[in-house]
Amino acid sequence: MTQLQKSPQPPPAELPPEPATPFVATPRGKRAGPRGKSAGRRGDLSASVAVFLLAVPLSLGIALATGAPLQAGLVAAAVGGIVAGLLGGVPLQVTGAATGLLVVTADLVQRYGWRATCAVTVLAGLAQLALGALRVARAALAVSPALVHGMLAGIGVTLALGQLHVLLGGSPDSSALDNAAALPGQLAHPHAAALLIAAVTVAVLIGWPRLPGRAGRWARLLPAPLAAVLAATAVGAGAAVPRVALPSWRLPEPPVLPGGSLAVLVTAVLTVTLVASMESLLSAVAVDRLAAERPGTPPGRPRLDRELAGQGLANVVSGLLGGLPVSGGAVPGSANVRAGATSRRAAVLHGVWVLLCAGLLAGVLELIPLAAPAALVMVVGVRMVGFAHLPHVQRHRQFPAYAATLGAVVLFGVLPGVLVGIAVGVLLALRRLIHTRIRVTEEAGRHRVRVSGQLTFLAVPRLTWALAQVPPGADAVVELCGSFMEHAAYEALQSWAAAHRADGGRVIVGGPAGSIAEPAGARDRRPWTPWRTHHGTRPAPDRTEPHQGGGLLLDGVSAFQRHTAPLVREELARLAREGQRPTQLFLTCADSRLVTSMITSSGPGDLFTVRNVGNLMPPPGSDATCDSVSAAVEYAVEVLRVESITVCGHSGCGAMAALLGSATAPPPSDDATPLARWLRHGRPSLARMARIGRLGRGEVALAERPVADEQERLALVNVRQQLDHLRAHPCVARRMAEGALSLHGMYFHVAEAQAYLLDERTGRFRAVSADTPAVGA
Repeated sequence: MTQLQKSPQPPPAELPPEPATPFVATPRGKRAGPRGKSAGRRGDLSASVAVFLLAVPLSLGIALATGAPLQAGLVAAAVGGIVAGLLGGVPLQVTGAATGLLVVTADLVQRYGWRATCAVTVLAGLAQLALGALRVARAALAVSPALVHGMLAGIGVTLALGQLHVLLGGSPDSSALDNAAALPGQLAHPHAAALLIAAVTVAVLIGWPRLPGRAGRWARLLPAPLAAVLAATAVGAGAAVPRVALPSWRLPEPPVLPGGSLAVLVTAVLTVTLVASMESLLSAVAVDRLAAERPGTPPGRPRLDRELAGQGLANVVSGLLGGLPVSGGAVPGSANVRAGATSRRAAVLHGVWVLLCAGLLAGVLELIPLAAPAALVMVVGVRMVGFAHLPHVQRHRQFPAYAATLGAVVLFGVLPGVLVGIAVGVLLALRRLIHTRIRVTEEAGRHRVRVSGQLTFLAVPRLTWALAQVPPGADAVVELCGSFMEHAAYEALQSWAAAHRADGGRVIVGGPAGSIAEPAGARDRRPWTPWRTHHGTRPAPDRTEPHQGGGLLLDGVSAFQRHTAPLVREELARLAREGQRPTQLFLTCADSRLVTSMITSSGPGDLFTVRNVGNLMPPPGSDATCDSVSAAVEYAVEVLRVESITVCGHSGCGAMAALLGSATAPPPSDDATPLARWLRHGRPSLARMARIGRLGRGEVALAERPVADEQERLALVNVRQQLDHLRAHPCVARRMAEGALSLHGMYFHVAEAQAYLLDERTGRFRAVSADTPAVGA
C-alpha cells in the first residue's frame, strides 16, 4: 500500500534533513560542502572498483558465449563505462556488454562473422541515436512487462542450454532446439575437469552472498562473480582444460556489412536496437528508483531520451573498436548504487579500470579456465528465467502473452518472439474489450442484471435481451462491473431505464466504474464512502425517517460482500494467519470527516489507528480514565514495535472550538460530564497558544499561507503539544533513544483536502504536494 508522503524539503540552510522514517521520502539530494564532495569522491572510487571487479568476469563470459574475441567483452565494458557513463541520462547507470543480446550476437557471429557483427552494432547505435533525437524513449516503456519478462526468460533458456554444452566439454549450437536435442549425447561423455571447475564456480557464486558471521561480511566485500572465478582458477590450476586466450592488442579491423539481402541486414539491426534499448531503459528506471531511496542521490528524474542517445553513441564506438554490443544493466547498476556511488564518476572510472586491466593484466586473465566464465553466464541465464514475477503476470491475466513470448524467442529468435508476444497481447486486449457476460437473477423480489466486462456496441443486443427479461413495474438493479461503456450501450440502458420507471418500476444502475441514475440533484454521492450512497444512485437520506442510517450501512456492507470482499479476501486471510504487523501508529481525531485510509492511501494491516475527540494524548500520571489511549500507545510501541507515530489534527475540529470557548472558564470539576473531563487534556495546548501570542513568533505556522483563525492555530499548536505528551511516556522515550522510533506531526485541512507535515525545528507545517515522491513507489 502507498504510504504517507513527505512534503518537498526546503534548502538545507533552512531545514537540515531529518532521519528517514517508514513513511517519509528521504531527500534525493542537497548541496554538499567540501566534506560532502570528498565523501562523494570516495564513494564513487570504491563503487567503481566494486563494479569493475564484477564487470571483468561477466564481460569475458559473454564474449566467450557469443563466440566473439575475448577482448571484445573488455572493449564493450570499457567503452560502455566511459562513453555512456559520460553522456547518459541516468548518472548511476552502468553500461557494458549486453546480456540480453547474447543469443542475438552469437547468431550474428556464427552466420556473418565478427566484422559483420561489429557493423550491425554500429548501425544499431546510429538507430538508437535517431530514436533518442526523436524523443521516443518513454514510448518503449509502454510495452507490457509480461512481454519483457517473457523475452528475457526466452533469452535465459537459450543461454543456459548453450552454456551447458560448454560446461560438459562441448561446443554450443546457435539453436536452442539443437542444443536441447544434443544434450543427452553430451551428458553421456562429459569432460570431468571442466565439469568440476564449473561446479565450483556455481557453488561459490550461489553460496558467497550467504556466508554467515563477521567473516562473511568481510568476504562479501569481494563480488561473488570474481570470487567464483578466482576459486575456479585455483581449482583448475593444474588441469589440462581450455583457458582464456587474449590476443595481443592491435588496431581493430574496420567493420564490413554482412552479406545477403537488405531485409536480413535491417532485421539484424532492428533486433539489436530493440533489445539493447529495452534492456537499457528498463534498467535505467530500476536503477533510478533504487537510487531515489538512498539519501544523498542527486535530484532529478531519469532523462531517458539522453540515456538512449548515450547508449547509441557507446554502441557506435564499441562497434568501431571491435567490441560487443552494449546496454545498461540492472545488475551492475544496482551494485553501483549499493556500493555508494553518488555521480557518473563511478561508471566512468569503472571503464577506466577495465581498460587498464586489459592492457596490464592480460597474463593474469589468461589463467582463467573457460569453464568458469561459461558457468557464470549459465547462472545469469537461469536467473533471467526467474519465477518471482509469475504471480504478478498471472494476476494481471497476462500469462498467455508471457508464455507465447518465451516460447517464440526460444524457437524463432528474439525479434520474432517479441512480435508474437505483441500479437498475443493485442488479441487478449481485444478479447477483454468484446467479451461481456450478462446475467439476470431474481432475489428477494428484486431483479438483478449483472454485467461483467466492457459494454461496447457489440454487447448491446445481449444487453437489451437481458433487460427485456425484467417484468414491467419490478424493482431492478443493474450492476456494471466493467470500466468502459460505449455511447450505444449508454443510450440503450438509459432508454430502458426511463421506460421502466414510466411503467412504475424502480431502477438502480451503478457499479465500481461509475453510475447512471436519477438527476444529480436527487442524490448525495460521496465516492470514497462505500456504505453511504455507494453507487451514487439513492436519494439523499431523509433525516426524519427512522433507521435510515442503519439501512444505508447494511446496503454498504452488502455491496462490500459483492464487490470488495472477493478482491481482499486473500490478503485478509494472510493477515489473519500472520497477525498484524503495522509499522506506524496513527493518532487522530474521531471526526467522521477524517478518513484515515483515504488520506494515507492505506489498507488492511498498514496503520494501527487510535481515534479520540481532539486527537489528544494524555501525559503520564493523568486521570486513570485515560488509560485507554496510553494502553494503545504502549501496545503499539512495545508489542507491535511500530517504527513511527503520527499525530494528526484537522480543520474545523469541534474539540478545539470547545477549548476556545472554555478558555476563560475554570477547569471542570470531577462531577462534570465525561466530555468536559476529557477536554482537560487539551488545556495545555490552550495555555501554550496563549504563551506564543497571536503572531506565533515562529513557533507554529503554515509554510504556504497564513493561519486562518484561532481555531486552526489551536489545532496546529495541539499537534505539537500532543507530541510532547507522547515523548513523556517511558516506552516512547526509550524507543526514541534507541533510534527505533520517530514522531511526526500532521494537519489535514478538510475543505482543501490538503495534508501538511510538521517540521519541528521551525514549527512550520509544509503542504504535501501531489508529486512528492514516496518510498517504495
